[in-house]
Amino acid sequence: MKNLGVLAISAAVMLAASPAFADEKVVTDEGVATFSFFKPASVRAEVGTTGYGGAISYSVNPHVGVTLGYNGGDISWSDDVKVNGTTYDLDMDNNTAYLNAEIRPWANWFYMAAGTAYLDNDYKISQNSGQNGSVRINGNTYTPAVGSQLSVTGKMNYKNNIAPYLGLGFSPSITDRFGVFGEIGAYYNGNPEVKLTANGIPSTPGLLADVRAEENKIRNDDKYQWAPVAKVGLSLRF
Repeated sequence: MKNLGVLAISAAVMLAASPAFADEKVVTDEGVATFSFFKPASVRAEVGTTGYGGAISYSVNPHVGVTLGYNGGDISWSDDVKVNGTTYDLDMDNNTAYLNAEIRPWANWFYMAAGTAYLDNDYKISQNSGQNGSVRINGNTYTPAVGSQLSVTGKMNYKNNIAPYLGLGFSPSITDRFGVFGEIGAYYNGNPEVKLTANGIPSTPGLLADVRAEENKIRNDDKYQWAPVAKVGLSLRF
């Protein structure tokens, strides 16, 4: 989140003197023609940490617009989950529908986004000992019998499916209809629900206690309350 703050300050400084949306005059064989970079409606294709998908936007004026979009697919914002010295592989299946209001203070390519999303994302986590290796659970090491392997698998999900969102973006025009865009921000999910299962390890009171303790540490880690967003794409204005 510190990086988001730095980017926000940098963007504000650079944009203070940026030109606003304005009609552009073009000299043609017939004389001087005028076209505007401001088009009220647009569609866009996007890809990023929340998956890939698209959105439709409508601007009531050069300062205010709304965007409705959907992102999905198997693209993750992190490759692992780390807790108590243990690293779990992370596999995400994104399913995110969102509605944002976009405010352009200077009526140019910089905008601030605020909105909400319905998050129905599945997070699979796992660690595997490999052949004759070991796994760490709650700081304790478990080693399999010779020729066998151990694993810990589980799921993370968020009970707050409706998540508020804040972000910053830019959407410069390439022509009067085509443009590019990029956006960074974060959804606030709240703490996740976590369920872990140890596989290939004889069930003992100590093992079960370690599994429950590991679940609680992941569940209560504040960094998993936030889902970072970073995406880029192409837009077509109408």
